Order: sequence, then structure tokens, then C-alpha cells
Amino acid sequence: MRVTAVIPNWNRRDLLAGVLRDWRAQTFSGAETIVVDNGSADGSAEMARAMGVETIALPENKGFAHAVNRGIEAAQGDWVAVLNNDVRLPADWLARLLDAAERNGAWFAAGKLLRASEPDIIDGAFDLLSLSACAWRAGNGKPDSALWSQQRAVSFVPFTAALFRRELFDRIGLLDEAFESYLEDVDFGLRCALARYQGVYAGNVAATHLASATLGRWNPETVRRISRNQLLLVAKHYPPGWIRRFGWSILIGQALWGLVAARHGAGLAYLRGKREGVRLLRAGQRQPEPGIEEVLRASQTELEALQRQAGYDWFWRLYFMLT
Repeated sequence: MRVTAVIPNWNRRDLLAGVLRDWRAQTFSGAETIVVDNGSADGSAEMARAMGVETIALPENKGFAHAVNRGIEAAQGDWVAVLNNDVRLPADWLARLLDAAERNGAWFAAGKLLRASEPDIIDGAFDLLSLSACAWRAGNGKPDSALWSQQRAVSFVPFTAALFRRELFDRIGLLDEAFESYLEDVDFGLRCALARYQGVYAGNVAATHLASATLGRWNPETVRRISRNQLLLVAKHYPPGWIRRFGWSILIGQALWGLVAARHGAGLAYLRGKREGVRLLRAGQRQPEPGIEEVLRASQTELEALQRQAGYDWFWRLYFMLT
């Protein structure tokens, strides 16, 4: 059995060198590495090649989804591990995650991500999507606890550090490059859920994550893309009549998210993204697959239950109060 790591990168050769060292130190034998460099100007591609790593050097940065897709296309492994350059992996990360996936017959797997600066705080576990098209990286900002150490079946995993059967991409398709960066993994998870391909969250497997190391969590470009891509999810997946069925939830969720962006000085970027997203809505929706409402409602129900158990964030407390 072989596993291929696909590592998209844009500048930050220091981070790339770190994750490459961690990957080489994995106890699992039979792993290969592909770095997909998005036109870095800091010598990242040259450094990766000097380390003996297969490197696909793209002439320009067309986004995370484009880079990951090029790596998956070149991957020879039975499994593909997608890794951000700002994650750090213990030596047994791959072996334990692969074991969890195979024991559960899962199509994909992810473990716990801890904040590099605060290792007792969760950066993220798995993803959940509300009816509002706002996603929650479950556990983000919460203290690590037994709640996040449990194993559970999941439909959405962040492509920050996750493992996938190579065959899954042949069945589901690659990442949708229209998303460029941000929420492309949520879109992929929706497609998996609709086709009944399930994953596993292994809470006993942990890595650390620097988080938004390339642009920053509230960088205007980050906010613009998330703001746009929330409406791209609606345009792509939500069923006919979504305004009547989900309109109030979408209005409340999107308005609250705009307030969060404005609070971090990114209100204009939020509005630019929404303007682009509205154009996508007006361009017409694709034909949604049967079962989308069931998937969305199940995800939101799980999101609310976890918020209740872990302690409500103010965003989600207001969202559920108002909807």
C-alpha cells in the first residue's frame, strides 16, 4: 500500500520545510510526496527539489483547489494525504489515521488539529454546515477535552490535514476550482454526503496547525473569498425554492457573518464577496441532487448539538435564537 502526500504551497518556504521533515519522519513506510507550488517567489520549489521531493511548479497562484487537484492527478498512492504547509505532524500521525480509516471502512479520515501557539486549544476537528451556508470548523477555539477525542462518522473534513482514498476522487470528482480557496472542502464534503461516501474523525490522532499562515484569518482577500463562496454553495447545491425554505436562515447567518467581518476590519471585503456571490446566484443554479435538504438539516442539527455541549459561541447562539 502506498500513500501520497499532496502539499500545496505558496511562499513560506520555512513552513514547507517543516512539514516536509515531519512527513519524512512518519513511521509508516510506503509514503511519497508531491509539492505543488503556486508560483512562489521565495525559492520554495527549488528548496523542495533540493530535498529530493517531486515538485510541480505552477507559473501562477490559481488557488488552493487548483494546486491540490494537480497533485491528486499526479498521485500514485492508494491513499492521498492533503497537507497544508502550516501543519506539524507527530511521527505516528499517518499510521494511526490510516488504521482508523481502514478499521471503519471509511473513504476519508481526519484527526484533531490543535493550535500551534496554544496546544490545549482546538483549532479544528471536522466541518459542519448550517442552512445559512455558514460553516463551522467544529471545536475551533474550544479547550481540548474528551468531547473532541471521540471517534465519529463525518461527512466534512478540512483539507488542512486529511487522508482520502485515491478512488474517491475518481467517483466524486476533484475539488471545484470555481471556489479557488476556502469552502472548497465543504463543497467536496457535500458531494460525498449526497453520494453516501462517509469518513471518520479520529479524535485520538492530533496534529498542530499554525492557521491562516499565508494570508491571515481576517485578511481582506480571505474574507472576500469566503463571503463569495458561501453564496456559491447556495448556487451550486441548494434546491429550487430555497428562498422560501431557507431564506430566513441564510439572511440571518450571512448578516451575522458580515458583522463578524466588520468587527475585524474586513467589512468592505465581505461586501465585495457578497456582490460577486449574488452574480453567481443570478447566473442560475445547477440542478441539485436528491437528498440535499436532508444532508443540510442533519448537519445543522449536529452543529447545534455540539455547540450546546461545548458552550455556545455568540455567533451560533444568536443564529439559533433568531432562526
